[in-house]
Amino acid sequence: MKTYDFVVLGGGSAGFNGARVARSLGKRVAIIDGARKLGGLCILRGCMPSKTLLWSTEVLHLARKASLFGLRIPIAEVDMRALHRRKVHVIGEFADYRAKALESGKYDLYRSQARFISPNRVELADGTVIQGKHFLVATGSRVSEPPIPGLADTPYWTSDHVLELDRVPLSVIVLGGGIVACELAQFLRRIGAKVIQIQRSPHILRDYSCDAAEVVQSAFRGDGIELFTNTRIQGISGDRGGVSVVFEDLSSGKLVRRKAAHLLNALGREPAVEGLDLKAAGVKTDEAGRIVTNAWQQTSQRHIYAGGDVCGPMEVVHLAVQQGELAARHALGVRKLSPVDYDLAMTVVFTDPPVASIGPGEQELLRRKVSFLKASYPFNDHGKSILMDANYGYVRVLAEPRSGRILGAEIVGAQAGELIHCFSVAMAMKATVRDMLRAPWYHPTLAEILTYPLEEIADQLP
Repeated sequence: MKTYDFVVLGGGSAGFNGARVARSLGKRVAIIDGARKLGGLCILRGCMPSKTLLWSTEVLHLARKASLFGLRIPIAEVDMRALHRRKVHVIGEFADYRAKALESGKYDLYRSQARFISPNRVELADGTVIQGKHFLVATGSRVSEPPIPGLADTPYWTSDHVLELDRVPLSVIVLGGGIVACELAQFLRRIGAKVIQIQRSPHILRDYSCDAAEVVQSAFRGDGIELFTNTRIQGISGDRGGVSVVFEDLSSGKLVRRKAAHLLNALGREPAVEGLDLKAAGVKTDEAGRIVTNAWQQTSQRHIYAGGDVCGPMEVVHLAVQQGELAARHALGVRKLSPVDYDLAMTVVFTDPPVASIGPGEQELLRRKVSFLKASYPFNDHGKSILMDANYGYVRVLAEPRSGRILGAEIVGAQAGELIHCFSVAMAMKATVRDMLRAPWYHPTLAEILTYPLEEIADQLP
């Protein structure tokens, strides 16, 4: 039986980076990953393949608007086989790089599933037992299947299936209104599929403000997506002719039926902890199945840590990396550490227009009873966005009412995912609106739009 200083379950973003830090501290590290292919969710079936496809359809969308910009592009259409080949090539390079790092010899890599047989030991599928002084559970997440009548008995796609498409489907019903659902619904529509999207909540992207959701909903309907919100699904069925979904429109009280060739289950993900036998390790989970951790990523067993999607609170890669690194440093005795600051957590939805946010939003600040000033400015009144025909959206800034320190920001509009980093730097440095306004902002740029809400707040400060 081999013994290691640090044993990592899962070679994705949290696991790999935790292992990398542990190895840099001179410790003996084992990585156990039983996936068919190394790389983790983000590289293989998440961030990188989806954003590769979304960028292609954004280019396609712009090409179709060529006449608006005084250009002649006679034909702009998708070549799904070529699109698929490019995606495979792009993510292949990232996956190969990660696989080489895992197989570099710095770590003992076990290509197997593992389960705990005690708080200090795991057993591999072939019966091998590995002992660890410290563990990091980072096995990621999987698509969940909510108890909706008929869903389990109806063949459906997950995001994995959509990312592997090499043809344009005739029609798709998308269940859900979260990030994955929205990104893939717009992708499917722009490649030419008829898309019907059904969301339970009163608006899509329920983790964002109603204002942000309304902007994206307007854009979706403008793209031709048939979008239903505030619904309750009554039943799902399917046969060789396709799928049928019956749901109640709670706004009107009417029953609605929609049919399509395919069904996409994008109703969320759940921690991939099945088979780990966490009970044998004495590791507790919450009602949603997430592993319960403290500020240092420790579980109920203090030598066992968790990071990434298995523990949350957000399914975001940069947070998974931070959690994995923090777990390794804390487990191995590095001093003067700080917990992950979730008030600096960014999220980005890669729809068109994209949505990005950082810090607590208005409702969270109200819940905390924190006073704040806010100001917004629309994209349709800004020079660079107007010339780009990027008129959807706004920038909103939240700031402390006496000092003007930036508390949070939300951007809905062109390049939101890039622009939000201006606030990331400012908030990490505890900067005020006046601090940000001391910097020059080039004209005409998209970034320049940030100055308008900053100036409005600055005018209200003591």
